[in-house]
Amino acid sequence: MSKERATIGTDGVALPILPPDRDVRVWAKLVRVMFYTPGFLALLMLKAGEPTGFGITIELLMLSSAAAVVAGLFVGSQSIGGGADHASRIGIWSGSLVMELLCAIPFLCAVPPMFHQLANSTLLHAKAAGAVDTALGISEILPAVAILPFMIYQLAGFGTLYYVVPKVVNWALNFLILALVVGSYVANRKNDFDLEKTIVGVLVAITSITMFYGILKLKRMQVEFDNRCPTKKDDKEK
Repeated sequence: MSKERATIGTDGVALPILPPDRDVRVWAKLVRVMFYTPGFLALLMLKAGEPTGFGITIELLMLSSAAAVVAGLFVGSQSIGGGADHASRIGIWSGSLVMELLCAIPFLCAVPPMFHQLANSTLLHAKAAGAVDTALGISEILPAVAILPFMIYQLAGFGTLYYVVPKVVNWALNFLILALVVGSYVANRKNDFDLEKTIVGVLVAITSITMFYGILKLKRMQVEFDNRCPTKKDDKEK
């Protein structure tokens, strides 16, 4: 059983609350999943050969896949043994931020319009003689339901962002992201691809800035924690 972290620094002031320790093996496996899955889906859409509504969706999938490579670099830098510095101690947390903001969100944003386009592709499933079209109707939005457990993951304190920004900011960011994801899907269904590109551009900008801020904030928190954390000698004296 691991020892609990100190909560009060050597100066008597509360230490920063860092995210909990995470299993590097789990996150390394998730990096592989987030690299291959969006990449495969992007190739599938290119194979369909109907790029009218595919452009921004493929870009989101490729962003998700490429960002997973960067997340893997952060996760691979994790170290808590001898010689570990401030940066290496936040490797997993930084990698998780990249995957949460630049892998999961673009992927969840791309899946609903991708399903609609593939379901209606005449190249992937040519119509047979005498076949009757069956409208999927409201069931087409079922893939979009995946955004709900992601929201719970973020707002209930499982996500790394929960430890980086105040609770109010965390809620505001996540509901803004949800609104942008929904807005991009609506624009795609209305064939307003210029509006969709604008919304997705805003979404990617917000998640990128948040990720950049979050990693730097984690680094500052770790530096402050290491500098002010009581040493084992101090604990014995108390």
